Amino acid sequence: MGSVSIWHWIVVGIVVMLLFGRGKISDLMGDVAKGIKSFKKGMADDEAENKPAATVPVDPARVAEQAPAAATAHAEPAPAPQPAPAHPAEPTKATS
Repeated sequence: MGSVSIWHWIVVGIVVMLLFGRGKISDLMGDVAKGIKSFKKGMADDEAENKPAATVPVDPARVAEQAPAAATAHAEPAPAPQPAPAHPAEPTKATS
């Protein structure tokens, strides 16, 4: 009673083919594949939105090196940076 013979599988196959038909099964599998692709694309889009944009600090010396010589020939040099005070609580002395 518990054994399944080849005839049982043939009958089950015929019933499945009659219920769904050949075209419906392939259409169903195509829809499943489209759904999986859409899900993966959505996951990739979510990861791209959540990932912060990488920022690279700009080094003025490198920018000056990369600029063409004609563009920097008439440019004024940048003012030298002022040294930071030894202690932030001490007032700075302004020199004229």
